[in-house]
Amino acid sequence: MRSEWREVRLSEIMDIIGGGTPNTKVKEYWDGDIPWISVKDFSNNRRFVSSTERSITQLGLHNSSTKMLEQGDLIISARGTVGQVAQLSSEMAFNQTSYGLKAKPNMITNNFLYYLLRNMRDEIRGSTHGTVFDTITRRTFDTLCAKLPPLPTQKVITDTLSCLDAKIELNNKINENLEAQAQAIFKSWFVDFEPFQDGEFVESELGLIPEGWEVRALDDVADYINGLAMQRYRPKPNEGSLPVVKIRELRQQFTDSNSDRCSESIDATYIIDDGDVVFSWSGSLLVDIWTGGRAGLNQHLFKVTSETFPKWFYYLWTTFHLDQFQSIAKSRATTMGHIKRGHLTEAKVLVPRIDQLIKMTELMSGFINTMVLRRVENRTLVALRDTLLPKLISGEIEVPVD
Repeated sequence: MRSEWREVRLSEIMDIIGGGTPNTKVKEYWDGDIPWISVKDFSNNRRFVSSTERSITQLGLHNSSTKMLEQGDLIISARGTVGQVAQLSSEMAFNQTSYGLKAKPNMITNNFLYYLLRNMRDEIRGSTHGTVFDTITRRTFDTLCAKLPPLPTQKVITDTLSCLDAKIELNNKINENLEAQAQAIFKSWFVDFEPFQDGEFVESELGLIPEGWEVRALDDVADYINGLAMQRYRPKPNEGSLPVVKIRELRQQFTDSNSDRCSESIDATYIIDDGDVVFSWSGSLLVDIWTGGRAGLNQHLFKVTSETFPKWFYYLWTTFHLDQFQSIAKSRATTMGHIKRGHLTEAKVLVPRIDQLIKMTELMSGFINTMVLRRVENRTLVALRDTLLPKLISGEIEVPVD
């Protein structure tokens, strides 16, 4: 019952642990098996996160301010984009850009604490200070309060929301597996030529390639359409609008309330929708298949299309050259690294015979279509979860407790 809920300070219901960084001047500190996590690992809006950083040794751990968190503990970003919260999928160390949080078991569970803090992100972000970076401190948790239900109610609420997050995570893992399979098959076909070893090979500017194949430029097999400077296309009063996709939105795979808006009457050439391939060629270079819904494409991003070749073909070839493009951009970086259109021409593509391309497409299109469908499904699940979250956490929607 709602009457059993009580108001608490956040600092009362959890232990707050500061992070730190091992001494990176000593190489052996990084040669170990303790994963080390930072904010960028949980900026993708997923509940459970794993480290993509190097690991450290026990020596590196004990001779630094780095602390360990256990599986299921929480980590919250304290600088920059503050209030991002996630749970750890395994034991990890973490750095000073975050706080580690442990629920006090007699009051709250880690799982409920995750959803509570997720629901309070705006309040947490509204409590920041700092002249260079937005920052939260331990005092932030002393000033913020929340209504806390009894533990049995916490469990029912958590179970309800966890069902949605579990499905979202399952879709993410399936898509990661599909992407890995697609990349492996692509390498087998176009790098190692494994299915074609019994055929004839001929010389080309890329070395020996299967007979009947040709070498073409990347921008010859697909069109790379640069987005617009959307600040010039703001919606007029009483005019419909679209969210604007910049590098931030492409990286997180969705638009949100912080995304800019543009007029919905812009040329359709510069509108993207679910399934479109987008390539950011400036700043953070990345390639992805957009599934965040109808939006306007900002400058510094290409909408990649082709009237001749299937989507999987130009998506995987653009991805194949991404490391090279990133290296070029890094070498040119003064304020923000980028590539030029000439680099698209210099990047070469192998085009197989048409009969082989048709057979390849029968397989690869299935990978791409399934990935898009699961991402779109996740968008619906996220919307449902985020609609239910504040209503359940506040007690507006009551859930029966056995």
